[in-house]
Amino acid sequence: MTTPIIEKKRGISPVWILPLLALLIGGWLAYKAFTEKGPVITITFETAEGIEPFKTKIKYKDVEVGQITHVAFGEDLSHVVLTAELDKDSEEYLTDKTRFWVVRARLTAGGVSGLGTLFSGVYIGIDPVTGGAPAKQFKGLEVPPIVTADDPGRHFLLQAETLGSLNIGAPVYFRKIQVGEVVAYDFNDTEEGVDIKIFVHEPHHALVYQNTKFWNASGFDVSVDADGIKINTESLVSIMEGGIAFETPTFKKSSTPSLHQRPAPDSSEPNKPAAENTVFKLYKDYQSTREKSYAHKSYFLLYFDETVKGLAPGAPVNFRGIQIGEVVDINLEYDAGTRKVRIPVLVATEQDRFNIIGGTYEQDRDLDFLVEHGLRAQLKQGNLLTGQQYIGLDFYPEAPAAKLLKQEPYPVFPTIPAPLEQMAADLATILQKVGKIPFEQIGTDLQGSLASLNKTLQEMDLLVQTFNNETVKDVNRLLVTVNNETEPALTETLQQLKGAIGGLEQGYGTDSAFNYNLNNLLDELRSTMQSLRALTDQLERQPESVIFGKGAKE
Repeated sequence: MTTPIIEKKRGISPVWILPLLALLIGGWLAYKAFTEKGPVITITFETAEGIEPFKTKIKYKDVEVGQITHVAFGEDLSHVVLTAELDKDSEEYLTDKTRFWVVRARLTAGGVSGLGTLFSGVYIGIDPVTGGAPAKQFKGLEVPPIVTADDPGRHFLLQAETLGSLNIGAPVYFRKIQVGEVVAYDFNDTEEGVDIKIFVHEPHHALVYQNTKFWNASGFDVSVDADGIKINTESLVSIMEGGIAFETPTFKKSSTPSLHQRPAPDSSEPNKPAAENTVFKLYKDYQSTREKSYAHKSYFLLYFDETVKGLAPGAPVNFRGIQIGEVVDINLEYDAGTRKVRIPVLVATEQDRFNIIGGTYEQDRDLDFLVEHGLRAQLKQGNLLTGQQYIGLDFYPEAPAAKLLKQEPYPVFPTIPAPLEQMAADLATILQKVGKIPFEQIGTDLQGSLASLNKTLQEMDLLVQTFNNETVKDVNRLLVTVNNETEPALTETLQQLKGAIGGLEQGYGTDSAFNYNLNNLLDELRSTMQSLRALTDQLERQPESVIFGKGAKE
């Protein structure tokens, strides 16, 4: 029987080729995945509305650069934490200045944005910034920012006391044409104001110079002058969501001549363009940009005894209608020594508002002279509708003598009462004097005088009537005597007597001038008596009418 010969075959069996090939492919894929894997970051938002893992993408300029891989709550459930994986090439753009936000359909006063997300779903927007420290944890923005990283133009920083109605995306205007927008805002370092960052597009950024003035153009700008009421606004958008406007002076010297300077030939003073991130002050309105600022100020205390309702810090201090300062502070003071309450008002005057001519101005010397000649401060009504008051300075030669009281920390300037307060004091003085008049005694004496006058007139009336009756009786007796006793002897003279009687009748009869004048006199006496009786009745009812006239009220 033949014994088989067993030979061992050298080499690798073909069976192992497939596993080795799979191992190599897997290793290559793992190496490729490891080397091409991008950075993993976390983003926190208040809510995860519309965000789904492995569906919500991260995009920059509508190009996908990553996706959300996990959604979880924060430790205190006050926010959500999104885990995202980005492309490897994006790692250099992940700095502490990089911003993320949710892009969804939004309707604002400035327009409509994110309509594409109605069909594709929301996504995470990114604003990559290379300048900054590397970061892997980010806090997402609830309001989409304005991305200007690749837009030509310049950023500028505006400082204001409050934000007002401004918001991100609010327009920036130059001569009512939009040239930029608000891109960010935050508190300043001391948290006593607001820093507002704006972006002005190219080529309009060249319109911003170092002396350019910015103001808040939100809402309406209302001004009242000799021509009436003027209402101005930049646009409908600035009314709804706020806006900023700016202006640069042209420096044409001949355009605005002053009282003490002749206009010079036209010459434009060159300005330096503002660099990136130049800081400007944001004025509250356009009128504030036209107000001049003065460095030299003098402070004075004014004491008032009447109400200062309507007077507030910032109220103007005027001299004959021209502002020379403003109210700085108002307080309430009680003097325990005199037990009196008074209101000190601190004002600041600006010397540079005056044009000094004919010599030099020395405050102590010149103010003492002006005060001695009647210069006083007085509260005056500025607006009858709002009740606002201001401080008015003027000369009052009849004012009581006073001096400028020099004390620390501020000198005291003399004041006089307001016009209404002075009128009330004068009226009170007059009423006190009127109250001292003895109206009852005057009425009693006058009533006695009128009674005496009435008695005298009655006696005169009786005398006239007696005289009239006796005269008629005497004439009648005479006629009877002549007729009875002398008729036989005087027959031949009857015609002559008749003629004489006719003459007497003509002179003293009913139709005679004497009788007519006598009747007129009696009528006037009766009218006088009636007037005196009416006057007596009036004085009995209202004795004070002698002073105030008929119909006076208490």
